[in-house]
Amino acid sequence: MFIEIRKAGFINKGAELMLHAALQKLKARYPEATFVMAPTSKRAEHPFHNLVQLGFYPKASLWRYGIQWGNLANLAPRQLREMYGVVLDREVDVVIDAAGFAYSDQWGDAPTSELAQSAKRWRKNGTCVILLPQALGPYASERNRKAIKTVVDNVDLIFTRERVSYEHLTGVVGEQPKIRQSPDFTNLITGVLPANFDTEQNRFCIVPNCRMLDKTDQATRDAYLPFLIKCTEHLLRKNAKPFVLVHEGKDDRALAEKLSAAVGGIPVIQEKGALQIKGILGACSGTLGSRFHGLVSALSQGVPALATGWSHKYQMLFEDYGIPEGMLKVGASDAEIERKVAWITDDREQIQTELKARAEHLKAQSEQMWQQVFEVIDQRTAHRQARRSA
Repeated sequence: MFIEIRKAGFINKGAELMLHAALQKLKARYPEATFVMAPTSKRAEHPFHNLVQLGFYPKASLWRYGIQWGNLANLAPRQLREMYGVVLDREVDVVIDAAGFAYSDQWGDAPTSELAQSAKRWRKNGTCVILLPQALGPYASERNRKAIKTVVDNVDLIFTRERVSYEHLTGVVGEQPKIRQSPDFTNLITGVLPANFDTEQNRFCIVPNCRMLDKTDQATRDAYLPFLIKCTEHLLRKNAKPFVLVHEGKDDRALAEKLSAAVGGIPVIQEKGALQIKGILGACSGTLGSRFHGLVSALSQGVPALATGWSHKYQMLFEDYGIPEGMLKVGASDAEIERKVAWITDDREQIQTELKARAEHLKAQSEQMWQQVFEVIDQRTAHRQARRSA
């Protein structure tokens, strides 16, 4: 059986965490399966050597100008394709989409349109298609509304991560049995604490996000770094031992260095692996972040968190974990910031106890989600095999 995991990557640490989480569960259930991913040169997200290290076979795929050029690989001799381990789109039995957040007006029309065209092609091939828990919508764009309808018509199962995403999707296509809700599934994966990480000197983790500078209005962009500086200054006064963790690439690094310099040079830490980042977050006393999966990594391990974000997914995440008061606006007053910092540091043990209980409940939901995924895969692949044998 060929299983493709798509829309996960290696530079975006949230996407990498989802890749590890999905691969771990699917390999345990289907140890004999061959795992497939489409390499891409875009931002070097998953070039060939990364795929090989995780045991993936490359899929012939190149999406450009609204056309899937990878289908030209169908013309290559089978012996040549097998020599280099190249898998054709039509050979894939199961497609697992782990986009996280892509199919929304906030990312334009292209991602949803590509998924719609691909979903129709997969349906014709008899491929089982499942969208793992992710944020969806809004869909004000008529092109996106039409495309997401096509997606729903042609896939087997869709999980939204939270209530607002569910409402965005069902507001366009109506409620259907194949549309379900389940929390972010990276809550099940265990982090790895780097051996050289100093847990005594680095206690309170600050995770900036460059998306706060290009996915928000001008007032929010201008206020974001000053907001982080104010929060950090309050943490320093509380002797919380703050440090900055770079969750993504150079743009997050630039923000981290500016923040550090503005408050007197607090440590800036950058790790290559998503599992190591989760390990660090789990060892902290608290976090202030704007990276969604950085916040999931903290909350799912019972680490108290404050956050500011650029989409509905942040507020919904904090509601899921029972601490909606953990959300902060970048325009918050000094008094409000001081109050929230005092709450997250002084009441840490109580918050942690409540978070751990909520985290266990959400992990149980994720386990249930995987059982539903496996049921659909087993049914659809059995049907596909029967059709091939007929």
